[in-house]
Amino acid sequence: MKLIIQPEDGIKPLVQAVRRAKKSIDIVIFRFDRSELEKALEAAVARGVSVRALIAHTNRGGEKSLRKLELKLLNAGVTVARTADDLPRYHGKMMMVDGALYVLGFNYTQLDLDSRSFGIVTREPRLVKEAASLFEADSTRQSYTPSNDNLVISPESSRELLSMFIKRAKKQLLIYDAKVSDRLMLRLLQARAKAGVEIRMFGKLTKDIPGVDARKMPDLRLHVRAMIRDGSSAFVGSQSLRKVELDGRREVGVIITNPVVAKTMQAVFEADWSQTQPKGADKDASDKDKDKGREKAMAAGGG
Repeated sequence: MKLIIQPEDGIKPLVQAVRRAKKSIDIVIFRFDRSELEKALEAAVARGVSVRALIAHTNRGGEKSLRKLELKLLNAGVTVARTADDLPRYHGKMMMVDGALYVLGFNYTQLDLDSRSFGIVTREPRLVKEAASLFEADSTRQSYTPSNDNLVISPESSRELLSMFIKRAKKQLLIYDAKVSDRLMLRLLQARAKAGVEIRMFGKLTKDIPGVDARKMPDLRLHVRAMIRDGSSAFVGSQSLRKVELDGRREVGVIITNPVVAKTMQAVFEADWSQTQPKGADKDASDKDKDKGREKAMAAGGG
């Protein structure tokens, strides 16, 4: 299992995977503007790789670009399907290359690559099989029934799986989420805080919760939904703890139990946190820890 960290890693890991593909590539697209990835997909088709793209039927402000991308990929020989319109938004970010699954918190856009985000790369057979089943179902507009508790799919399984993930926090829960507003999730966070779990997050809560320290992401745009639990497990995906993203959209995430990956994510969080300060604190006190936090993340593999 590997961790992709943005903005440090950029588009390179994805382009390299596509360039090395020998048999098949399946890619789910919500937003896309990276020409080097587009060219790599076209080159893969030219050398005989089976390339399929599932493109969202709509996104806010970018539908024309999606249709233009469809035509370009079709002309290059990519098999293109469009998501159904039964859900208001197909927001997941996922790619499969020769048996490797990429679950991403970021789109294939420069804006997202310049933001704080993560991606998970895994070859775990059951996860890859489940992701392939989801891709087939959405490509052919068939119903999908989850069968793996580590692939988190909205609207089918995300509420149950993410609730359980939060409930199992014993000591610490670190969160990247632009906006947490779902009432049940807020109650769960409140319950864990009351139980003595340390909860810190980048993003906003729609209601203040005693014991939950929520701060603004420093310096970088925040574009990931992620949680690190007790330094040993983590969640990375496209679904915020908001009702619409849990119950009303297609979102994709993954729960991991790889301690090395979880520890690396924790180190990145702590490096980011070291650049913030609580309300009313002197900014200079926070600035002293910037270099120390960055060095810790790099030592843990954050670069």
